[in-house]
Amino acid sequence: MQPIALLALIIGIPAALLLAYVFVRGSTGLRRYILTRIGLTIPIVLILGSLVFFIMHVLPGDPVTSALGPKGTPEMIQSIRQELGLNDPLIVQYGRFLLNMVTFHFGNSLVGGHRPIIDEMSERFPATVELIVPASILALLLGVFGGALSASKRKKAPDFVLRIYAVVIYSLPIFWFGLVLQLIFGVYLHWLPISGRIDPIIGTTLKTFTNIYTIDALISGNWPALGSVLVHLILPVATLGLIQSGLFMRMTRINVIETMQEDFIRAARARGIKERVLTYGHALKNAMIPVITLIGLQVAILLAGAVLTETVFSWPGMGSYLVERISARDYNAVQSVITVFAMLVALISLAVDVIYSLVDPRVRY
Repeated sequence: MQPIALLALIIGIPAALLLAYVFVRGSTGLRRYILTRIGLTIPIVLILGSLVFFIMHVLPGDPVTSALGPKGTPEMIQSIRQELGLNDPLIVQYGRFLLNMVTFHFGNSLVGGHRPIIDEMSERFPATVELIVPASILALLLGVFGGALSASKRKKAPDFVLRIYAVVIYSLPIFWFGLVLQLIFGVYLHWLPISGRIDPIIGTTLKTFTNIYTIDALISGNWPALGSVLVHLILPVATLGLIQSGLFMRMTRINVIETMQEDFIRAARARGIKERVLTYGHALKNAMIPVITLIGLQVAILLAGAVLTETVFSWPGMGSYLVERISARDYNAVQSVITVFAMLVALISLAVDVIYSLVDPRVRY
């Protein structure tokens, strides 16, 4: 089984079980709300995929000419274009693209040996997952607890420091911040590696099952490989996670402050409950509802940030793959990557909306 198919099963089975539970135990309003969101998700993916298709075909350049270079004769170029279907009318190519998108058959790459795109994405997608997941966890932990601390120390020194941090860190360009971390911790201090996923020598000893190296190292019990993978993760995860933590921190701070003004907090404070318990046990729990919505919106920003982060750190994920294929004018690969990204964002947004509807029943009506 391909790694990307295995990941789809790992993600899809719990999602299917959640939806089944909601439909069996949920109210009529909740079921109607979920069906509406699913119905809206499908055209969003189709529209985005169609936009990418037409934009790629309008832009100047030719993938066959780019691949062959100066050695390509006009006869050779026309022969390859005919073989790849690039000489077909645009409407025919668009219909073929829509069919491939619906059937998840992305075809072959137009350059680089014309390998099946699904095989190339299977090699790259797990690396992006391995980067985005810990970066998201880091951003949430720093943002949520930092925002709650800032709210509890409102108008005091910790609040001012954390607010400045949130504004500054979120304003930094990801590529610049990554280069600064590489310069400090890799070049000057020699503490951390500045590129790749694993040490090349140790990587030869790692058996891959999912292509997520941390999981593969744990399954095979290869502890040197696990240590190398974790060390290589530190800088790219810190780059992506710290940048995103600023927005979560500001959002959490605002909502905790608003929640602390509610009547139930005043009543709890009058009963003598400690301020720390009020902040982290009561106010933070209620303030998390808007933050849950923000998580769904941040997925798209994380994927965009992953493109820059992977390029800076030579991380062999979907982001660097997308940059390579854009440079080569590979229509099929670019359309396929953008379509997968659109599906991922749409599905995670759908999952966040379902969770949000379970937490706050008001959105169902």
